[in-house]
Order: sequence, then C-alpha cells, then structure tokens
Amino acid sequence: MIEEPRWRANRGLGARIRRAALLAIARGGRGKGAVSVLLADDAALRALNAGFRGRDKPTNVLSFPSALNGYLGDVAIAYGTAAAEARRQAKSLSDHTLHLVVHGVLHLQGYDHEQGRDARVMESLETEVLAELGVADPHAGHAE
Repeated sequence: MIEEPRWRANRGLGARIRRAALLAIARGGRGKGAVSVLLADDAALRALNAGFRGRDKPTNVLSFPSALNGYLGDVAIAYGTAAAEARRQAKSLSDHTLHLVVHGVLHLQGYDHEQGRDARVMESLETEVLAELGVADPHAGHAE
C-alpha cells in the first residue's frame, strides 16, 4: 500500500518489493504466509514508532508480526528516512528499500540483530536474498 506519493516515482518498485518479500519468506524458512508492505512518510512511521515502541521519532522500517494463521504481518517503511539513508550510503532508493523490506520480513519470521550471532545470521540471510535480487551486500565493509 502506498500512502506517500513520492514512492510512486520509483517505477517497478512494487514488483521488486513483492519479489523481495517472497524470497525473504522462502529463505527465512521460519513461517509461510502473506505480508503487507506500507510505503509511508516519516510522520506515519514516527506515529507508529511512538505508539508501539515508545520512541517519538521516525525510523526507516517497522515490522508488526501477526498472530493470524497464514499472515506473517506488516512492514512499514518511511520515505524520508529511507531516501536520506540511501543518499548517505550512495545507493539507489529502490535497492535500499528492498533491503528494508527483506529486513522487515525477516523480523516477522523471528530473526533479530541485537546479539552478535543473531545479527550475523540475519545479515547473512539479508545478503543472500539481496544478491538474488541483484542488490549489493549492504553489510560489506562494516566492522562487526
């Protein structure tokens, strides 16, 4: 679902997002089901972040797992934050968005990156899925 009109400038992004989500579900291997992706603005993500996490600031991506059988949950992405990150990292907004989708879907499957080993597993899966999508490794060159 597109709430922020600036997302529409990225032609073909919807199809790439669908493929990224499906690959992340398959590679994650911890549950099958549908996922919805909300492409919103920073104000919407700030409100969600404040309401659900108690953090009154925008963030790039949020994941909301579902308890419904056959539905993994929702992923929401903020345009302004994602676009600024993409510029800082010298990558396309489309590629960065795919990384955020994969990241969010893996969270829906229970993956996390708070601990060293867990982070390495999650980052490895992200890198694998993104490589299949033709997106460069977002973790290359980052120190552990």
